[in-house]
Amino acid sequence: MKETNYLGYLDLVQQFSLMHEEPSWMTEFREAALIKINSSDLPSFERVKYERWPLLQVPDFFSDEESILLAEDFLTGDDDAPRVIQVGNQTVFEQLPMKYIEQGVIFTDIFTALQEHSTLLKKIYMKLAVEYDEDKLTAFHVAFMNSGLFLYVPKNVVIDEPLEALFVQNSNVKNSWIKHVLIFADTNSEFTYVEKYETIGTEKNAANIIVEVIANPGAKVKFSAVDQIGATTTTYINRRGHTLKDATIEWAIGVMNTGNVIADFDTDLIGEGSHSEVKVVAISMGKQIQGIDTRVTNYGRNTIGHILQHGVILDKATLTFNGIGHIIKGAKGADAQQESRILMLSEHARGDANPILLIDENDVTAGHAASIGRVDPEELYYLMSRGIPKQEAERLVIRGFLGSVIAAIPLKVVRQGLVDTIERKLDK
Repeated sequence: MKETNYLGYLDLVQQFSLMHEEPSWMTEFREAALIKINSSDLPSFERVKYERWPLLQVPDFFSDEESILLAEDFLTGDDDAPRVIQVGNQTVFEQLPMKYIEQGVIFTDIFTALQEHSTLLKKIYMKLAVEYDEDKLTAFHVAFMNSGLFLYVPKNVVIDEPLEALFVQNSNVKNSWIKHVLIFADTNSEFTYVEKYETIGTEKNAANIIVEVIANPGAKVKFSAVDQIGATTTTYINRRGHTLKDATIEWAIGVMNTGNVIADFDTDLIGEGSHSEVKVVAISMGKQIQGIDTRVTNYGRNTIGHILQHGVILDKATLTFNGIGHIIKGAKGADAQQESRILMLSEHARGDANPILLIDENDVTAGHAASIGRVDPEELYYLMSRGIPKQEAERLVIRGFLGSVIAAIPLKVVRQGLVDTIERKLDK
């Protein structure tokens, strides 16, 4: 199959950048990435063959999606919580209370941020957490990025209520969804961020999503996500953390998509004493394929990186968990732990739980656990002996199995939404 010459889209990319009044450095960044696409390789996902998936579909930059007309379908409540809603490639709602604006918090779409905070973004956009030329998918992302979000919380600012983002893919039209989320927690800041992805419509599309979370010294970020991207979308999603001295990123991610997905959930513990907890739950169903790489790399001394992945597979679906804990030479006192467990509810399901530990330093602590199996018959018997029907008993066991991540999501409405999604999937 002949590969697309992406340099042929140079004029299109330049026009789009000009239309959004992007700074010159961003236009040049897109151009450099465009050159890299053809000469770069696809990233490797152990035991997942995705090379023929249609992930490199060039978006229609100038399609008229009429997403504004759909906005009211997603506006809920009349509170003044910090919230951004994007439908398709348009921002349809943006709200940040004045008390946070006065403290210097920025919570806006990526194009506004590029115009109004260019100097700040130039230092961090695809420079620290993810580099634009890592592989073919990251280069494609930079060249064709067509929507996104920027969140900045200044030094010593503590936000008590969650900052919410809802991203709705508009698959009523044929268009690739290339979304970038950039989160910068400055020194000693502290906040919770919650994002949700969902799809409307049934057009066959591709999604390429990159989320960068940069935590300066002493910052504390609690990041929650519920992914519910539709069955007709083929998705690549890369969430990456970058922590400096004594910083913390806690991840709680519900992977509830219905289409084929490859996902990278990675954190680089750069600074001494930095810490990351990564909790992931996933359900695969139908003939769906989902491959999830979760990696924590300990660069700094006394860093802590823990991974917990629990998944459920139904029907003829496939779910692969690759857990990678890597302790770099010089990271004395580091701690790398991981657990990956999969429940299979069908004899036709396929599951892989692959623990990988790479230890390049002495005087460290590391461990892993992995299992693939069916619902424990003793647990079922115990529940059924107390009058609970078998189907309901299975649900209770599965909800308990996935409960560690569900409980870590701070917003009750999002937490309940994840539970409801799990229930719907188990009903099918």
